[in-house]
Amino acid sequence: MKQDVFMLGGQEFSSRFILGSGKYNVELIQAAVEQAGAQIITLAVRRANSAGEGNILDYIPQGVTLLPNTSGARNAQEAVRIARLSRELGCGNFVKVEIMRDTKYLLPDNTETVRATEILTKEGFVVLPYMYPDLNTARDLVDAGAAAVMPLAAPIGSNKGLATREFIQILIDEIDLPVIVDAGIGRPSQACEVMEMGAAAVMANTAIATAGNTPQMALAFKKAIEAGREAYLSGLGRVRERGGEASSPLTGFLRD
Repeated sequence: MKQDVFMLGGQEFSSRFILGSGKYNVELIQAAVEQAGAQIITLAVRRANSAGEGNILDYIPQGVTLLPNTSGARNAQEAVRIARLSRELGCGNFVKVEIMRDTKYLLPDNTETVRATEILTKEGFVVLPYMYPDLNTARDLVDAGAAAVMPLAAPIGSNKGLATREFIQILIDEIDLPVIVDAGIGRPSQACEVMEMGAAAVMANTAIATAGNTPQMALAFKKAIEAGREAYLSGLGRVRERGGEASSPLTGFLRD
């Protein structure tokens, strides 16, 4: 049976769980890799650019693809500068463009994100832009050369789940790029649902980092993501809007 993989920047990935960068500790990273099977780990460049205990590069295993993000950038210019720094630090060509001027809700600036994506793809970066799920913006990101789109499900760190479900489904249906659902996923069941919808992968951090048992929750996310993917590939059964349908014929009843 052919292995079910997805492609980013010419690389194959079989794990569809990605660890986000919001909260970090050694146990979380170990759980993400060992229990959830993460092959991609996001990191804030400011953490990689610090010495001593703050440098999380010391804790990420060999063979895991680093996905530096431009956390802290308020516009395209700042995001480009951070991305270039990440490459100079040896983090590779992958970058998650994350641009936020809004400090209350931490919503991404879609316009500046498109601008940064255009610049960075021309410089050879594999760009995964974090975005509010808007179809026109997603199409602009495709034209700008993005390797995937990363729509938010709910505000960062909220664990609120699929607040933008219908808009994410539109992107999955209309955009010919991997759709990686990022931010707000709070439960394995929600990760399973977005995979059933046809998402390529799920990024999570807070849901696992704040769980009572981090390794167990990481394993639960892995199983949920795999189950959702299998359900999507199998072709989900139809939904009847009205009434029911007997699973067995309503004829041939026993008579007294």
